[in-house]
Amino acid sequence: MANKEIIATDNAPAAIGTYSQAVKVDNTVYLSGQIPLVPSTMEMVSEDFEAQVVQVFDNLTAVTKAAGGSMNDIVKLNIFMTDLSNFATVNDVMSRYFEQPYPARAAIEVSALPKGSQVEMDGVMVL
Repeated sequence: MANKEIIATDNAPAAIGTYSQAVKVDNTVYLSGQIPLVPSTMEMVSEDFEAQVVQVFDNLTAVTKAAGGSMNDIVKLNIFMTDLSNFATVNDVMSRYFEQPYPARAAIEVSALPKGSQVEMDGVMVL
């Protein structure tokens, strides 16, 4: 396998399982799923959906920075939600974190997410 580097930062929630916050292989970084945990407390930010989306983007921002990049280096973003009717909120919040050209994206409704989260996101970035 190509040279593999583990990316970790205290500015995003610590991994709570058998995974890394991100893995860099050559110039590609694979971002693990982030849920709306506050890094300092490892507790859910709020029950409010918009607050959860903001926290997830803040967590992803911290990991992209630790990898040596930014949110605009994400080329593929996967969004998992427990209720797709919240998709307009995701779009609104996402516009605060990305500039055009936007990444490729998938939005998928799922029945449940870790710790009762309403949203989780992962992605791929290229440096």
